[in-house]
Amino acid sequence: MFLGAGDGRWTDTDRAKALAYAAYRRSVCGGCGTRATEWDESAGGDRFAYVTTTVRCVGCELISREQDQVPDGPDGYGVRIGLVPQEARQQHGQ
Repeated sequence: MFLGAGDGRWTDTDRAKALAYAAYRRSVCGGCGTRATEWDESAGGDRFAYVTTTVRCVGCELISREQDQVPDGPDGYGVRIGLVPQEARQQHGQ
């Protein structure tokens, strides 16, 4: 069911915005989230545009610890570790 305004067809402006957003997403590093032009001095960037910072996420730490328990080989194939709220786990008797 379409809940937006209009008839659901994309206008030329919609397409242009979607293509521009897709191009932007391709320009962003999947690892650090920056773009090459931000670092490229010849493109107006700065080689020292960012500094590193260390952040510890307790959720990621828990996932990493559990992932270490997943067996290698066929018994571990397809096993992913995720997080659920404590209340949800208690409701399901785990």
